[in-house]
Amino acid sequence: LLINLIPFLLLSDTCYVLSFAIIMLNTSLHNPNVRDKPPVERFISMNRGINEGGDLPEELLRNLYDSIKNEPFKIPEDDGNDLTHTFFNPDREGWLLKLGGRVKTWKRRWFILTDNCLYYFEYTTDKEPRGIIPLENLSIREVDEPRKPNCFELYKPNHKGQVIKACKTEADGRVVEGNHVVYRISAPTPEEKEEWIKSIKASISKDPFYDMLATRKRRIANKK
Repeated sequence: LLINLIPFLLLSDTCYVLSFAIIMLNTSLHNPNVRDKPPVERFISMNRGINEGGDLPEELLRNLYDSIKNEPFKIPEDDGNDLTHTFFNPDREGWLLKLGGRVKTWKRRWFILTDNCLYYFEYTTDKEPRGIIPLENLSIREVDEPRKPNCFELYKPNHKGQVIKACKTEADGRVVEGNHVVYRISAPTPEEKEEWIKSIKASISKDPFYDMLATRKRRIANKK
């Protein structure tokens, strides 16, 4: 199965998005609190267009689905319900307000920045994230927001208006793709806003996989 995946994992953000779709699928299939177990068709639909606009082979996605359904991967046991062991030594963590994608309401979420990804949770005691935002191919900037102070946003610099590839779980446990063109976030203070921007910029720039892809894309572009 891994050999079959290799050609696709080398493309753009396919590796990231598929990884997070798998994490969310694992949660939905094996969390006893989730009543609505996603069928394989929903998993296939979730991953439409992630291969630089194209689809991964349906047989490959069905095999992944069956593998996870038959044998879940486990979060290591710890001595409590906190996130200390699951997200050990993150680059940054804290409470932030996030603006909804379709419904423009602000929700307080616990954010964790680690491994070139932003995870957000409803509570610090949650085992699984409500959403995962891969930072590859994204940029960050300060923005003026009339309703909230200390705002910044994540966006795709080269694909204006395109939805950012991300995954989230709905309140009923369903796994869905994110629908944000930008992620607008409000920090509690100006100082925390600056620290979050600094940390996210550092996370994006230091990621070796991102650097490899950026170099590869430039090489391809120069050949055209």
